[in-house]
Amino acid sequence: MEHVIALDVGGTGMKAALVAADGTLLYEARRPTGRERGPEAVVESILAFAADLYAHGLERYGAAAVAAGVAVPGLVEPDEGMAVYAANLGWRDVPLRALLSERLDGLPVALGHDVRSGGLAEGRVGAGRGTDRFLFVPLGTGIAGAIGIAGTIEAGAHGYAGEIGHIVVRPGGPACGCGQRGCLETLASAAAVSRAWAAASGDPVADAADCAKAVESGDPRAVRVWQDAVDALADGLVTALTLLDPGTLIIGGGLAEAGETLFTPLRAAVEARVTFQRPPAVVPAALGDTAGCLGAGLLAWDLFARTADSEVSA
Repeated sequence: MEHVIALDVGGTGMKAALVAADGTLLYEARRPTGRERGPEAVVESILAFAADLYAHGLERYGAAAVAAGVAVPGLVEPDEGMAVYAANLGWRDVPLRALLSERLDGLPVALGHDVRSGGLAEGRVGAGRGTDRFLFVPLGTGIAGAIGIAGTIEAGAHGYAGEIGHIVVRPGGPACGCGQRGCLETLASAAAVSRAWAAASGDPVADAADCAKAVESGDPRAVRVWQDAVDALADGLVTALTLLDPGTLIIGGGLAEAGETLFTPLRAAVEARVTFQRPPAVVPAALGDTAGCLGAGLLAWDLFARTADSEVSA
């Protein structure tokens, strides 16, 4: 069976799969990223994981993978195949595409950004399927976005399109790692809610999931923390939808696991803020934490199709 190798590299763990042409995950595996061992060790772990997937596919299907795709966090230059920078992995200017291709016997390799790869998967086979314009926003340790247009993800002129986590929604607010203050992700990410609820509850290990449960039980402290985050999120999202006019707004990440505890007040807050804009459908992501890996597989299949077309043209 024809298949590609897909890898989604996170700060803590890596997800990998063999992916069929129709998007079916034929085989899945996970490993720790091991970032505590340093960036060179992380790169070696990625290469070894990909090589193991390559060998598994060859043994199981009697044929080698036709391409590979890898999604990584941070700044990425897909055309150059370069993982430029990732704060949570500690690397700079890693020629990851070339390194992977060399380890995989010259296999074509596509390199992508983790959130944009997740958005590609949600757009093609997930919550955005059949939607011409959508915005995918995962709410995790940080907040990012992927702009879906006609089946593709817009990367922007410099690869930074969709970084709505760094829209300033509370000028003078909490310091952000980007150098600004009051960025959306310092107030409405899962990490931000965890910090706020730990302080409000007096429990240093309390997290966003605990806050959501406390909201559901009617704890007024949790309700305040949650509503502050929802209000900040709505302000950032309305700025984004004013600029982009998406038909669907797909919310994913850890915070979205709260379900209607998040979506009911968020929809109300967005609708209360729009004036001339037409509010998009606000829906939960459909693919969970497999979106990035599946998106990496789709990038690989796209690359294989382009390679095959160029060989036919030649």
